[in-house]
Amino acid sequence: MNDDQLLRYSRQILLPQIDVDGQEKLLAAKVLIIGAGGLGSPAAMYLAAGGIGRIAISDHDAVDLSNLQRQILHGTPDIGRPKTESARDALARLNPEAEVIAIPRKLEGEELERQVAAADVVLDCCDNFATRFAVNAACVKAGTPLVSGAVIRFEGQVAVFTPGRDDGPCYNCLYPDQGEMDASCVRNGVIAPLPGIVGAMQALEAMKLILGLGRSLAGRLLLLDALSMEWRSLRLPRNADCPTCGGDSQARGRNS
Repeated sequence: MNDDQLLRYSRQILLPQIDVDGQEKLLAAKVLIIGAGGLGSPAAMYLAAGGIGRIAISDHDAVDLSNLQRQILHGTPDIGRPKTESARDALARLNPEAEVIAIPRKLEGEELERQVAAADVVLDCCDNFATRFAVNAACVKAGTPLVSGAVIRFEGQVAVFTPGRDDGPCYNCLYPDQGEMDASCVRNGVIAPLPGIVGAMQALEAMKLILGLGRSLAGRLLLLDALSMEWRSLRLPRNADCPTCGGDSQARGRNS
């Protein structure tokens, strides 16, 4: 690291659990963020500020006025721009050293699998179940850790899935894929600061995974009721019959 980097990240380097070696791990890390909206905004900002070296952001949408209440990567002048372009510019202002890869489309199929396999950690910051299941399947196949977040109304949740490690569950173990489910904030609403809380926690869990620090949320689901400001932590067992990570499906993923 050069002198500017030592100064920029000095407050993290002061932490004995991180030090210079840990900061260099962050600088060498590659993170994929699915969604540049309410969750992706704070997650990307904290990851870039904290020194993640390469951040790829996928989103097929454009900035809309209704986004600005909670999607803090974007501002009024960005209305109509692709979210990934707005995100790239905002992160460059925050930390020009971070390499930001803007992917202005929905990742699917082989391209999704390539991007997931190239990442050290994937953050699911999207707002629909079809994408969540696809990202989860790609993470299971590649063995890439997945940090999942979700918000709606006054409720938030965070979970970490580490495929192939410690017989842990995947996202499909938590939510069986049984057709279309509708639980987006577009139809149900969300209080403005809530995505900031959950997205920041996703960034923290991602950095812990990269650094190998502490106890992650792997195998647990953390639930927030923002109206009462109460947290609950639930254990998540792996479903042996899960169509994504259970039995033969997990073995096929490892051998592919």
